[in-house]
Amino acid sequence: MATLKIPYGVHLKSHLFVLMAATLALLTCPTVSSQSLKLSATDTPVISTPLPPDSSSSSALLASNDSSSDPAIFLPASPEPAAADGREKFNVVPSVTAYQRPFSRIGIGANVNPLGIGINTTVILNHLYDARFMGNFFNYNSGHFEIEGFNANADLHLQSVAAAIDWYPFASVWRISPGVLLMNGNQLSVTTNIVPGTSFTLNNQTFYSASANPLTGATPLAASGVLGLHTNSPAFTISGGFGKFIPRSNRHWSFPSEFGVAFTGAPTANVNVSGWACLDAAQTRCSNVGDPANPIAIEFNNAVQSSLTKWRKDLALVKVYPLFSYSVVYSFNIRH
Repeated sequence: MATLKIPYGVHLKSHLFVLMAATLALLTCPTVSSQSLKLSATDTPVISTPLPPDSSSSSALLASNDSSSDPAIFLPASPEPAAADGREKFNVVPSVTAYQRPFSRIGIGANVNPLGIGINTTVILNHLYDARFMGNFFNYNSGHFEIEGFNANADLHLQSVAAAIDWYPFASVWRISPGVLLMNGNQLSVTTNIVPGTSFTLNNQTFYSASANPLTGATPLAASGVLGLHTNSPAFTISGGFGKFIPRSNRHWSFPSEFGVAFTGAPTANVNVSGWACLDAAQTRCSNVGDPANPIAIEFNNAVQSSLTKWRKDLALVKVYPLFSYSVVYSFNIRH
């Protein structure tokens, strides 16, 4: 019987071709089953490669091959696609917000406002509310000045004490502050001496200031008036603004602004007049304005009261007092 002999070199080349085909299948088809990669012992020779004795990874690989008669081939998972904008996305854990304890921090500030020079003290209540106490003062004396025969002196006196609750909705920097003007001594006072012979008009009627006359006792007219800005005391206030008087952080300086009104009511006006008034420039018809029985004095005083009524009616339209300021505040901890 004839025997077909295959050269050893040809047989080895066929085995190498099978190994190369299997490797190519693994690289192109990751889901190929291990069953499809089995080669018969009669077709493929087992080629063992000695491993270094100190290689832990090689030992683990050999252990996995020994523990299973049908070992599976594991491939690394494909990476997740990048973000649409080309940037990596990270999960950031939000930081914890710390709140100061009630009455743990205080702020002291100053400002200039229509109530005068303001000094305010603020204490923290919680992360939404502060309590604020304010004092305002200002004095100004114009000194002597003359306008059309009137020698006058004006004195502006501002003095008040107030308290407010500052509310920051949603813990924002915007503020709503209801409050009370506890004490209000704001007023404007004017004193004047009318030059003798000077004419002026009251209630559409002309009068003259008398010249000094030792025989009749006549003296020039003098008047004093007070404009009061404190009809309602205490008075309710409401304001809003931007910026916190006490920052909810470790910052010390803050610059809050404020706009609002105080419901002080209509200003009051009072006038007192003394001396002699005349109805003519020759000063033949004159009278002491303090004489309730003299017709000239009665006519003059009626004209003064009519003018006061008109002035008070005009002032009645203004029942609120403006509030606006820009403060500089320094805050610090008083306890932890």
